[in-house]
Amino acid sequence: MKEIKVPELAESITEGTISEWLVKEGDSVQKGDPILELETDKVNIEVNSDYTGVLAEVLKQEGEDVEVGDTIAKVDENGEAGGSSEEKEESSEQASNDEKEGQKQEQAEEQPSSEQKQEETKAADKQEEKKDPNKEVVASPATRKRARELGIDLNTIHSNDPLGRIRPEDVEAAAKQTEEKPKNEKKADKKADKKSEKTEFDKPVEREKMSRRRQTISKRLVEAQQTAAMLTTFNEVDMTAIMELRKERKDQFQEKHDVKLGFMSFFTKAVVGALKEFPLLNAEIQGDEIVKKQFYDIGMAVSTDEGLVVPVVRDADRLGFAGIEKEIGRLGKKAQKKELSLDELQGGSFTITNGGIFGSMLSTPILNTPQVGILGMHSIQKRAMVMPDDSIEVRPMMYIALSYDHRIVDGKEAVQFLVRVKEMLEDPYNLLLEG
Repeated sequence: MKEIKVPELAESITEGTISEWLVKEGDSVQKGDPILELETDKVNIEVNSDYTGVLAEVLKQEGEDVEVGDTIAKVDENGEAGGSSEEKEESSEQASNDEKEGQKQEQAEEQPSSEQKQEETKAADKQEEKKDPNKEVVASPATRKRARELGIDLNTIHSNDPLGRIRPEDVEAAAKQTEEKPKNEKKADKKADKKSEKTEFDKPVEREKMSRRRQTISKRLVEAQQTAAMLTTFNEVDMTAIMELRKERKDQFQEKHDVKLGFMSFFTKAVVGALKEFPLLNAEIQGDEIVKKQFYDIGMAVSTDEGLVVPVVRDADRLGFAGIEKEIGRLGKKAQKKELSLDELQGGSFTITNGGIFGSMLSTPILNTPQVGILGMHSIQKRAMVMPDDSIEVRPMMYIALSYDHRIVDGKEAVQFLVRVKEMLEDPYNLLLEG
């Protein structure tokens, strides 16, 4: 019988929740076949079987939390699909026991009465030995050495050997039980704490367990509020020039690149340009050091049914408008289908979030730590604006917000960064020429 364990997932991921079993007990599996879906803090991961055989036993059910290294199932390499391997083992053991019992009865009938008395005397002596608490434990020198290394008392180990011998595997099993006991007690304490936090209501309510991803989002948002000195500064952008440029070039752009020219490519290019002028907004804090990143991996916040995820557009400074639009589209589709990989979610240097697609007019985005800056886009609203010649025109305006970590970014830099983004967006032709 082979054990299926939770594999190493990623450096920052040590546990997950079983979302769905893809096979049932008694089903045949091939080595490398996916057998379950594991929900982690960031993405859903399929766990594959390491063996070919029959899924004999499922040890962890859907909805249970598991850690890396936990045994979640057993595979019988010699089993046949359609039946439980345990039942086959039991029936095989029963048949073997019945056969042995029959042989013993035949031998007993053939033995003379004097031999029967000797056997009865030996059995009585063995029974007395078992009752003797001071009898010496039967174990090999290698077993005794291993027990000393693991700090295991041989007298506490129950042996399955007919002669009472304790083997090295018995010592290993006892050590494993000793290690798992505090872990199980810790999990039980967590469950008890969660249960004690529940509030009873006089009127009807509906309880629903938070998904692991939602729990992680909650924890990280609270951490961002507690660890960063977060402030937000605002400005507004006249979107007239961008909207006219898109109207003028959208058909030609789509025909040439097979992708629509959206707003996100303009904002991404403007952000990258401003980050080059204000590098502290492309940095992070590590201990007592400021790490200024020499790359521009821009995170794009995407809302899914299970919560917010932030896939990363790598090397956005090296991509053209078409390349950015294609990459954003690809990552967005993968996010909705829950197909994002861990690599696509890690290592961003700055984030853009667009609440405007849901109708948000103004908001204060929360930092995606350890990043120190995030730009919030909002819905476009037509407003009466006073022009430089004091005339009044109706213009499509958008509020933009920059949240930043005041520990390394001063207000002056934050305001100037946002003004620079505004200037580049209001002159998109120059943005296109500069790339």
